[in-house]
Parts: sequence; structure tokens; C-alpha cells
Amino acid sequence: MNIQEYFGRISYSKPHKDADLQTLTAIFQHHIQTIPFENLSMHCGEAIKLDLQSTYNKIVRKKRGGWCLEINHLLFWALQELGYDVCILGANSYEPAEKGYTAVINHILLKVVIKGDSYIVDAGFGGAYQMWQPLMLISGKDQPQVPGIFHFMEDNGIWYFEKVKRKHYIPEHSKSDFPDTPELGNIRKIYRFTLEPRHIDDFQELNAYLQVSPDNILRKKSICTLQTTNGFLALVGWTFSEMKYNYTEDTDLVNITTLTDEEVEKTLKDKFNIVLENKLVP
Repeated sequence: MNIQEYFGRISYSKPHKDADLQTLTAIFQHHIQTIPFENLSMHCGEAIKLDLQSTYNKIVRKKRGGWCLEINHLLFWALQELGYDVCILGANSYEPAEKGYTAVINHILLKVVIKGDSYIVDAGFGGAYQMWQPLMLISGKDQPQVPGIFHFMEDNGIWYFEKVKRKHYIPEHSKSDFPDTPELGNIRKIYRFTLEPRHIDDFQELNAYLQVSPDNILRKKSICTLQTTNGFLALVGWTFSEMKYNYTEDTDLVNITTLTDEEVEKTLKDKFNIVLENKLVP
């Protein structure tokens, strides 16, 4: 494994002398704009292994993406190589349908400490809830970014990560096609976590379980999302969406297309730079 090869994969060529916030932000943005959040392995008969070398080969050498366990693990390795004080944390994601957080930890994120300040760095959430910059770990403070306003709330050692929702404008659809899910005001809960450091091996069981459990969303749908310079792209099953953030005041523009099987393969190549070795069953 080689940090220069990783930089080549994420198209990063700036100097990186200091393990500072500016460098972290730049590397992070390159990472999320070149490495898709995707679970395609599960839908084309590939096993997902959690060891670092397998993850590195898949993402860096085969130009693939991965889910949170892979993407954030690779980023963890890269930041360690660059001298950052970084650790892995575990989170319980929020399930809107259940109106609650998952009972088991099912997500990983990173905490990076720079000059005594802690930042949360998470490249593995994908879609509209993907942060674009490291977020300062501070309770109750709104932190605006292009995707929206994020904030953390801390209560008895448990941290809650949330985002302020924005309106969506979908040209082809009438309002009735996309009912807004009524939630607490305009806040979307994302996940909750504690600051207990974890090791990637703590997630081996989860990694195995997610690949076989029929209930989880990752088994039910093939997903591939990638952040762009002004929004994100998402391919879920046969549905391709392009999101443009803040198209007009407090409104995001969404274009939605339904693809054929042939177009799915072409879209993966053209939009996400992914060529699969095995046949995808969306």
C-alpha cells in the first residue's frame, strides 16, 4: 500500500507537509468526489472483506467504491500515514421508518484531533447526508456547508448528528409523487455515537451480517452515490438521480431518470468511473 498511489486514485496532487485542517479538508473533498459510496459487490456476487489490503486493492487499484466500513477504513489508513491523530468510532444510524436509532452499531466514522480540537470526518454516508468538510465536534453549534447545515447535540456522553432539511424541486414530478416525510420540524436525524475508540475488527461481525441479512436496505437495493462539485449523483436500482444543491434559495434541484439494464452499466462507467468484473443484478 502506498500513499502516493492513493493520492493518484483521489486525484490529489497538492503538498501535504503538515497534518493540518486545511490539508485534511482538501484530501477529504477529493476522497468523497472520486470514491463512490456503493454496495455493488453485494449485488454482483462478490464477498466484501474488511481487511485493509483487500479494501485498498478494491478501491485504489480496481477504482471501485465501498460502503462506510471500507471507505472510512481506507481514509483512516491514509490519515494515519500522513501523521494525523485519528481514531475510529462506531455509530447507530437513524431509521426514519422506525422513528428511532438502530439497536446495534452499524456505521463507522472517524475522529481527528488537530491542535487540541476534535473533528468528525465521515466519508461513508453518501447521498444528501454526506458532509463535505470535517465538522468540529462541538455541541449545539450550527455548521453550514454546501449540502446544508449540520450540527451535533451531546447528551450524557452520547453525540447526535443531525442536518437541517431543505426543500427539493423535482421538475418531472408533481408534489404528490414525493410526499415530504413529516418529522420533527425540519431536522433530519442521521446517527448517534459515543467517543469510545473502536478497531476495524470490532465490525467484522457487522460486515458479515449486512451481507446476508435480508432486512437491511443494503441487501434490498443496489446503491452507488458520488459527491460532485455542486451536489451528488445517485444510482439506486434502476433509478438515476442528479442532485444540485441550493439551486434556488433553500431548495435543491433533483433530476430523476429510470434506466434500462444496459444503461445501468453505461451510467456506472460514465458517471461513477466503475467497471464491474461480475454482472450486476440491480
